Amino acid sequence: MKLEQAFGQILREYRKKANLSQEKLAQESDLDRTYISLLERGLRQPSITTVFQLSTALKISSTEIISALEAMFNEDPENRISDPKR
Repeated sequence: MKLEQAFGQILREYRKKANLSQEKLAQESDLDRTYISLLERGLRQPSITTVFQLSTALKISSTEIISALEAMFNEDPENRISDPKR
């Protein structure tokens, strides 16, 4: 799974837990609803600013999103980003 797909899956899970539609999340985070959809489908990568906007709208910490993403992404060894020093 690509990193952006994993992020999209995490975002969708948190959005549904918060009982928010894509439209409501977009309003709360000052983002466009189509952008939320693109993120959830793994077609776009968020900036760090976007992660903060989303976490604020979801009433969770940005660390929680990143930790969940890291855990999901690292479950499969093929997903790990290689160390550029190696």
